[in-house]
Amino acid sequence: MQTVVVTGGSGKLGRAVVEHLAEHGYTVVNADVAPPPPDQPALFTRVDLTDLGQVVEMLHGVDDRYRGVDAVVHLAAIPAPGLRPSGATFANNVVATHHVFLAARQAGIRDVVWASSETVLGLPFETPPPYVPVDEEYAVRPESTYSLGKAVEEEMARHFARWDPELKILGLRFSNVMVEEDYAQFASFTPEQRGWNLWSYIDAVDGAEAVRLALESDLRGFEAFVIASPDTVLATPTAELVATHLPDVPVRRELVGHETLLGIDKARRLLGWNPQRTWR
Repeated sequence: MQTVVVTGGSGKLGRAVVEHLAEHGYTVVNADVAPPPPDQPALFTRVDLTDLGQVVEMLHGVDDRYRGVDAVVHLAAIPAPGLRPSGATFANNVVATHHVFLAARQAGIRDVVWASSETVLGLPFETPPPYVPVDEEYAVRPESTYSLGKAVEEEMARHFARWDPELKILGLRFSNVMVEEDYAQFASFTPEQRGWNLWSYIDAVDGAEAVRLALESDLRGFEAFVIASPDTVLATPTAELVATHLPDVPVRRELVGHETLLGIDKARRLLGWNPQRTWR
């Protein structure tokens, strides 16, 4: 049984990740500034991730909680642009991620998974993407300070991996996280409302499985993966959405049914991830 620290385990995706890892036999520690939900199957310690000393202790052990950590899942962040001023968002998110990466290295933790973001693909796509479905092949295109921070985190991860060839440090570019209660609103969505992320989303349970598979994979080094549900949020077929709203964007292959435009082939191929849950 491995001990895994999940930062941000009180958040929307974090709650699903904690539940999923616990169900699969992990001892889970939720490190967050927000209190956990009732009956969460995890130990809880309040940690300020912008304080390096607290993060170092968190990844070695905390009195009356645990001693020794095998892996870390870093989800904690200001989760979107505009919730805080841009400078505050960058200072919190990038510093926290640096501290997690550094403390993991100092603790000898070689399995690190963290939440990057779909935003590095160019959201909100006011400049159209270079092609669809989008994927991990083109250089990141941050269009906000929040996204710029995620791009910086990916570059940091690349160098932490270069410094330690035994390190696995995987960035999961999660789409807009949804839980079952959110699906009631999907029928009212219009193409204009949701075009900012190419009509995509990720079910929290499938997102949690992607985290576990990333932890358990034999990969080494830095890799980034787009993590999205296999379909869009709309009833309109995907090919029709592209023809109407992205008429000048190259389409790399035939689009079938309601398939996502955030390409998830890499995660399927390298992680063995096969998302099943959709709002339909």
